[in-house]
Amino acid sequence: MKQPYPYQGGQGGSKLKSIFNLIITSYLMPYSLVLNLTPRSPIYPNFLTGRHLHALFLTLVSSVDQELGNILHAAEADKAFTLSPLQMQSGGKTINSPQWRHEREIAPETPCWWRISLLDDRLFGKLTSLWLNLNPKQPWHLGSADLVITSVLATPQSVQPWANSCTYQDLYENASETNREFNFLFATPVTFRQGKFDSALPTRELVFNSLLNRWNRYSGIPFDSIALESIFPSFFDIQTKLADEAYKNHSIGCVGEIHYRLLGEVEPAKIKAINVLADFALYAGVGRKTTMGMGMTRRIAKEKR
Repeated sequence: MKQPYPYQGGQGGSKLKSIFNLIITSYLMPYSLVLNLTPRSPIYPNFLTGRHLHALFLTLVSSVDQELGNILHAAEADKAFTLSPLQMQSGGKTINSPQWRHEREIAPETPCWWRISLLDDRLFGKLTSLWLNLNPKQPWHLGSADLVITSVLATPQSVQPWANSCTYQDLYENASETNREFNFLFATPVTFRQGKFDSALPTRELVFNSLLNRWNRYSGIPFDSIALESIFPSFFDIQTKLADEAYKNHSIGCVGEIHYRLLGEVEPAKIKAINVLADFALYAGVGRKTTMGMGMTRRIAKEKR
């Protein structure tokens, strides 16, 4: 596997360009990118909604490919990216649970970060020129605020577990055939569509089918089925929370931890498939409105809260 790299705008451009070209032409890869940003003017709470961040992402895409930006804007089906809410840096502390609602403005020069995951590496390829040519003096607009992108991370950091990249093939090959525990952190509100209405209860069917659908759509290594009937919750510490107030009907979701366990006789290939999906959650998110900051999810170890 080619190792992922941290991307610093304007540093080693030609070398990084050859690396990026090799990566994006050789593998199918999901990316979980963390953009470090600095606002040059205050960001008011009404501009920190999922809708405004979604618009900022489309602006970034359109700056390098207007047609692709238009396609993503018009798409109504499952989209090949997810977005987090905008976050303030935690002062060296490990970032576990991002903030999804802001009651106060973010002051100028406050170090911030923003997670973007890309499920289709062709989308990453389209954005390569953006990452390679970051200009810390070029402002981007979030509502009335100006902000600049200072760097882009794509590898895990000691205090930033939301950055990573890996080929779909490696996600599959490295998944355990024996681990029967699947522990998730729902960092931003998770909700699921059931018929005409939303449900915030993370049942095994809703969680794992959400992951399965996205895995089969983007990985190139589809699973015909998974052992849903053998998955049972073993621990949960979740709460219902109101998501971004800008959402129609004030969407309700759940946040917190939920652990699942496989019980009974399950063949190794089926165990592996569930582990693949659990690891994939970092990139795919879970449930609805993941392009608006909801459903931000990652697998966690039992001892790490």
